[in-house]
Amino acid sequence: MRKFTVSTDSTCDLYCDYVAENDIKFVSLTFMLEQNGVMEEHTDNFTEYAQYVEFYNRLRAGAMPKTSKLNYESHYNHFLKMAQEGAEDVLHFTISSGLANTWEIAEQAAKDVKKDYPKFNLRVVDPLTATVGQGALVRLAVRWRDEGMETQEAYERLLALRTHIQHFIVADDLQFLKRGGRISAAAAAIGSMLRVKPIISFDMEGKLGVIDKVMGPKKAVTYIKQKLEKEGPDPAYNYVFIVHTDNEPMANELAEYVRQRFGFEPYTQIMGPVIGAHVGPGAFALGYISKSERNKF
Repeated sequence: MRKFTVSTDSTCDLYCDYVAENDIKFVSLTFMLEQNGVMEEHTDNFTEYAQYVEFYNRLRAGAMPKTSKLNYESHYNHFLKMAQEGAEDVLHFTISSGLANTWEIAEQAAKDVKKDYPKFNLRVVDPLTATVGQGALVRLAVRWRDEGMETQEAYERLLALRTHIQHFIVADDLQFLKRGGRISAAAAAIGSMLRVKPIISFDMEGKLGVIDKVMGPKKAVTYIKQKLEKEGPDPAYNYVFIVHTDNEPMANELAEYVRQRFGFEPYTQIMGPVIGAHVGPGAFALGYISKSERNKF
């Protein structure tokens, strides 16, 4: 028997078929694309791989993306629908509080729904990460939900795991992250140097920062492999995720390394448009659950 409902916004970057098959309550963000003087509004709910590729090709062609956090009204309507359908205990996932205050908006909306539906109890999980790192926690919540775990136990385990999710993010053009306010101008300036690839990660507060820099994408892959050799994924989870913004060669190389070195299949996918708008095309990243916590930087 399921003890709770799993809910998330689209910054988790889980594919639509996984969301549907696992009965995840899903609310999409929106984004804008401006190209040739024309502004278009889109919804972060792609259903085909080709849609992701088209999005990154448009960025390469000069389209300017603009995103905004999920507002109060969208949260309220999403939670109200769940309450009306009989949901009582809910774990809802947002983007990292180090990137936006979405979790605060979600908490307020949940409190307001509870006024009319007293049995509606929603706990917001601030993942201290985003995209497929956030998705990793959603996947674990789904597993524990289906195993019949109590809501509070699942919530506490998720909170404890957040800072054990390691990240190594390699952006091809840091100007996208700078434009979105995700990294400083100084950090972005490093990336403008010839062939220098900063390695970006999340800190203990769920903020992005540069932890190292290498020369070129191949050296970046080698760097990631060396980090995994030093401390690989926690055997209790054997969880590795790989994500890219239309850079399959680097993603495939990392995935093959994980298969050969650790003997299991990593979760590999393309990044959605809302987070991808801040990363830009050509990026790739690997993350995993480790025994140790993240380094402070």
